[in-house]
Formats: sequence, structure tokens, C-alpha cells
Amino acid sequence: MLKRATLSKYFKPENFFNRELSWLEFNRRVLDEALSPDLPLLDRVKFISIFFSNLDEFYMIRVAGIKEQLRAKIIEPKIDGLTPYEELRLIEKEVKEMMDLVYDFWHKTIVPQLHENNIKLVKMNDLTEEEKVHLNKYFKKEIYPVLTPLAFDPGRPFPYISNLSLSFAILVKKPSGEKSFARVKIPSILPRLLRIEKIINPKLDKDNGKFCAKFVWLDDLIKSNLSRLFPGVEILQAHQFRITRDTDLEIQEDEADDLLEIIEENIKRRRFGSVVRLEVEKDMPQFMIKTLTENLEIKATDVHVLEGPLGLSDVMSLYSLPLHHLKEKPFHPFNQNLFKEEEGVFPLIAKNDILLHHPYDSFAPVIDFIKEASRDPNVLAIKQTLYRVGPNSPIVKYLIEAAERKKQVAVLVELKARFDEENNIFWARELEKAGVHVVYGLVGLKTHAKMTLVVRKESNSVKRYVHLSTGNYNASTAKLYTDIGLFTANKKICADVSEIFNYLTGYSEQKEFRKLFVSPINTRSKFISLIEREIKNNKKYGNGRLIFKFNSLVDPDLIAALYEASNQGVKIDLIVRGISCLIPLKPGLSENIKVKSIVGRFLEHSRIFYFYNNGKEDVYLSSADLMQRNLDRRIEVTFPIEDKKIKDVVVNYILKYTLNDNLKSRILLPNGNYVLDHPVYIEPKISVQEWLMKHNLHSEEKKIIQKTYKEV
Repeated sequence: MLKRATLSKYFKPENFFNRELSWLEFNRRVLDEALSPDLPLLDRVKFISIFFSNLDEFYMIRVAGIKEQLRAKIIEPKIDGLTPYEELRLIEKEVKEMMDLVYDFWHKTIVPQLHENNIKLVKMNDLTEEEKVHLNKYFKKEIYPVLTPLAFDPGRPFPYISNLSLSFAILVKKPSGEKSFARVKIPSILPRLLRIEKIINPKLDKDNGKFCAKFVWLDDLIKSNLSRLFPGVEILQAHQFRITRDTDLEIQEDEADDLLEIIEENIKRRRFGSVVRLEVEKDMPQFMIKTLTENLEIKATDVHVLEGPLGLSDVMSLYSLPLHHLKEKPFHPFNQNLFKEEEGVFPLIAKNDILLHHPYDSFAPVIDFIKEASRDPNVLAIKQTLYRVGPNSPIVKYLIEAAERKKQVAVLVELKARFDEENNIFWARELEKAGVHVVYGLVGLKTHAKMTLVVRKESNSVKRYVHLSTGNYNASTAKLYTDIGLFTANKKICADVSEIFNYLTGYSEQKEFRKLFVSPINTRSKFISLIEREIKNNKKYGNGRLIFKFNSLVDPDLIAALYEASNQGVKIDLIVRGISCLIPLKPGLSENIKVKSIVGRFLEHSRIFYFYNNGKEDVYLSSADLMQRNLDRRIEVTFPIEDKKIKDVVVNYILKYTLNDNLKSRILLPNGNYVLDHPVYIEPKISVQEWLMKHNLHSEEKKIIQKTYKEV
């Protein structure tokens, strides 16, 4: 394998982009989608909402972590050469630039265009007297009972303020002339944008004639009625603010007798994480900002002054308006009816491996696989990993059914899936009630692998069937994320999966597997060995070629291995949706490496690893990104595609058209910036996502894929 000494020459600060700044560049690409005049209006609104939601999570986790390092007085630079303080300063600079840009765009472009399309965001002062009367009645009946004014004075401490909550900081003047501070929280259980027509006529289902929707911000309605909350006192000023807290859980698993209980306790503590960001309205006076910063125990540099509505992620509600001409055309996944009742799931999988490419292919066959396994009297056992399953999971329903039918059902529910902890705790308990063997994973490791194993009695033997995937067992996100799943009865793969489940549920020190790479055991070393093989092949045959597609590239060892491959002449294409700490196209370092990113209608989530191998192509799919956390601190599975026809689909359709995308793709430059990959003279213009949506039913290429299924 490539020696550490060979790779260590690349471990210099100038050879790595900073991870956090690279992530901000990803969110800038999300913002670029919002700014794109080629997108329908409500899709641009959707991307604005996604941009703000992404940024909230970035502050809750990543910025919170940097500030924790500063409190711990960690001053050593990271591999990219930046100290935590320098990193934070650059983050704040980048974020301010983006926030100025998005708010300017919101005011000058989005709001006027919404108005032109009869979607009007208005102020209370702009309403007719009749509209004001109805809204004030609505306030009195629906909103007033929910509000709680909280005073701040020597007898009443500064109130607790929850994460991402909107509030008013209020200065009141008592009849005595004394001025006091108060806070009113804007309830998150109420819609942020109130549609006036529905308040006036709650039974409004359809718009007669020309569509028109008039909205008022909930905060504006509350502000205009604050006097009801403070009768007998004068309200001098009221200004909005919003805080972001550190929400990363710190779980001492090795000290936990019951992991479920300790995570529940940590979820409660999450509410009280330290404040990492304070967002305030532009007009908030300094004395109010000072009051807030002192009591929230933050610095002036943690304050973001914004010129517009706080928490713009809430504008996602506008996307639900029934205005299809303002959205991209609806898309319905292709359901190839793989598992026909007369043939059944298992005979089909036994004949050939089957590939599903979500969201272009329906997620229904995955659900059908679990459903039939739960009901088939010959199925003896089902084992599955669950990371993010979502609410009302049909898969969990069928696992419970299977247990009720006295099958052996074992499920690893990953309780540490960030922000899904409560949902996963709920499902873990529901599964346990039904008699399912539920385990919560290994100490110090998240289980991120996506695996299902079904054990079935056939004739005089037992046969195993497996589903492996790059994405979660979540029927909702399967409509939004690009992921690839594989059904197989390959004996070696099934044996490996069976042994990985034994590793998860019992005790095992197994270090090698027949076909699969498993983190944290050998994924990094296997990938480095395959890269080294490509280097050797290139020296001998001159045709070295690598194509990797994933979400993030952070791991220094693998980045160094890719640099070495580039310097040995291997041609490398990296399709990285999010973070890339690798610097491409740099003379003497990475001249043969090209990095492109695609941000589009669907979130690119699949992980594909292609090795040319002198024409004996190897293709692997994986649940893992090339980050230290995936390689060292998670259970991940990387699995090969061995069926020639399926390999052809992955290489010549998914990867080929992804690399040929020249509408939605952006190229990473050596300076860290991304530029649109729009060659002027190249035709046709291709968006890979649009191409895959359109070619599900009508193309020669797709017929080959369909033929594969028919032959199965």
C-alpha cells in the first residue's frame, strides 16, 4: 500500500482547503440556485429557505464546535493552516457577504416578483380597515392565548430563550416613568406567514377566478397588538431577535448504562446549549443589543444585524401554494413493478442482482421487499439498520408485523443520528414493544451503513437475500435525494452482511470480509490500495482513470493518495456535492484532478467509486463519504457492483451523464471558487437530473436498463 512517508509530503497547509470555508462555498452554490433567473419563482424561494436552514445547522454544529475550541484555548492550526480564531473570522466575513446578498435579492427581486404573481407580502399598515378588524379578531382568539410576556427586572431573571426562536425585545414605560425590559416569544407552533383570505374565510379551499394570496408576517401582527399584552404601560420600542444555540450532543457512551436514557437526557440538555449567534433587526438600538449580549453571555462579534425578516427559512411555506406555473414540473418516480405478485420478490432477486436509482426509480420496491419478507411464511429472520427513517415509516410497520408473526427480527436503530434522535427513540420503543430485538450500536461509533438481510428457508436449505444502499430507509427523502440501492442474493455479499450484523449485535473482532469494505475496519486502506493499483496500471499501460462521486472529501490520507495518483498521471474526476478539502488543477500537485459539484432539484447523495483497472472496471457503491468520521468513527459499508449490465448502467448512464452535465454543474478552481461549467460551443446542454427524469420511459438508453429488468 502507498506508504505514509510517500503521502506525508502532501501534508502541507497550502495543499488543503479549509473544511468550514468549503462548506460555505457549498451553501453559496445553494444560494446561486435561488439567484438563478432560469428557475421558476417558487423554486427560487425554496432554495432561499434551504440556504437559511443549512446555515442554521452550520452554526448549531460547526461554528459551535469552533467556539468550543476557543473556550478551551486551542490555538494550534488545523491541517489547512488556520487556527480556530482565524477560521471563525473568515467564516463571519463570508457569511456577512452572503447575507447582504440574499437580503438585497429578497427585497429587490423576490418580493416584487411575488407581488407581480399576486402573492403579496404586506405590512399591517398596508391593510384595509376590514382586513385589520379580521386579523385583530384572529389575534385575540388564536394568538393572544399562546403568548407569554416575560418581564426582566431585579425580581424576575432574564428569561430562557429557546434555539432558533423568534422573539421581541420590548422597552416599556410604566406610569411612574420607569423604563423596563420585556421579552415576548413568537410561537413556532403558529404559521409564520398568515394568509389573510383564509383568516377572513377559513373555509376557503379554492380561489375563484384569478388567484390572489395576501400574507402578513405573524410577527407584524403580534407587534401591532403588543399593547394587549402590556395594558396600562406605554410600549416605547419593540424589535425582533433570534438566537442559535450549540445543539451538538456530547455523549459519554462508555459511562452509559443505558444509551437510550443517556441520549434522552442529552436531548433535554440540548435546549440549554450555549448561544453561538444572535440575529437582530437592523433598527435595534445598541442598549437592547447590549442587554441581550450580556445576558446571553456572548460577544459583540456574535451579533448579526440583518436588514429584513429574521429566519427566512420559514418562507418554505410559500412553496405549498397551488401555483404549478411558478414551480418546476412535477415529477413522479418510475415504478417498474419489479416485484409482481405472481413471481414474488425472492425468485426475482435469486436470478439476478437488481439496481434502483432513486428518486428516478420508485422507492416502492424497497418497501415491497420488507413487506413480503414480513408476510412470507418461509422467511425465518429479518435484520436491518435504521439511521433516518422519518415519521409514519412503512418499513417499521412491516418490521413490527414480522415480529408479530413470530419471525426473528433484529434492528439496529441509530439513536445518535443528529436531529433524528427523538424520532429514532420513538421507533426503537415501538419495535421493542412488538418483540423486535433492538440494539443501539457500538460504543463510540455511529452505524451509518444501510443494510437489510432476509433469511429464507428454501427446499432443504436456507438462502439469504440482501438490500444495500447509499441512502436511508426513508420513503420521504427517497423522493428528494439521489441514491442507489442494490438487491442481491450473491452468496459472498450475503455472508459478509450476515457477519456485519453479528459484529453489530454481538462480539466480533473480524478484520477481513469477502466482498465488502467496512468502516472503521478497512475502508480507508482498501480505497488507498485501489488507488495504488490504478497508479501501477497507469505506469504500465498509461490508462489510469478514477471517477468518484460523493458528498464530502475531507480525509487527508485519501486526499494525499489522490494527489499522488494525479502526479503519476492518473486522470481523476471527482463529483463532490458539498465539501472538498482537495485543491484541484494546481500545477505540480493536482493537474490531473477535476472537481465538479452539482446542486439541483434533487440533493445529490449517492456515493460511487469507479476504478478503470486497465479495462477490468471495478465499481463500488457506499454509505460512506471520504471523511475521517465516516472512515474512523462510523460503521459504513462499501459494496461492489459485479453484474455487468448493472455496472454498465452505473458507469455509462449515471456517471457519464453526471460528468457531461453542463447546466447545473460548477467547477472548483484552485483558488477555492466555483464557476459554472457552461461551455459556449458545446451541444447539447445537459442537466443530468433533468435527463434522468425525462429518460425513464423514452430513450434507447433507458430501454437497455428496462431490458435488464425484463431479463431478470
